Amino acid sequence: MASAAWTQRTITLPSKARGAYLVTNTITDKLPELREYKVGLLHLFVQHTSCALALNENYDEDVRTDMANALDRIAPEDRRGDLYRHADEGLDDMPAHIKSALIGVSVSIPIADGRLATGTWQGVWFLEFRASKHTRKVVATIQGQKA
Repeated sequence: MASAAWTQRTITLPSKARGAYLVTNTITDKLPELREYKVGLLHLFVQHTSCALALNENYDEDVRTDMANALDRIAPEDRRGDLYRHADEGLDDMPAHIKSALIGVSVSIPIADGRLATGTWQGVWFLEFRASKHTRKVVATIQGQKA
């Protein structure tokens, strides 16, 4: 009988400015041991408070653009100075925190036969909410049974 196995590593994502980016291949390329798991779970956790991770459409780039634009309408920058108290790091700082809290900083994805068991049109998104590029780190934890 196979015993439970764990793998954990920190992945540095490519620095990006504000937007929504498909990072499924970046994640799986950095986790070659994923192929060793017969069944399991991949948990991804971004170690920052002004970006997010999500599972969503992986085919049409317009979906990512529309999502970023929709989030900008939900939590706009405070150009007049009357929406938010916190503005220590600029106009986009507090809106970035709000968007991060709404979308979330983690996703869990099942593993089946060494692959992510996502739906046909699902992919892992990295959403950067700050205007300037930042280095972002994701802790990837795999738990499951190896083949």
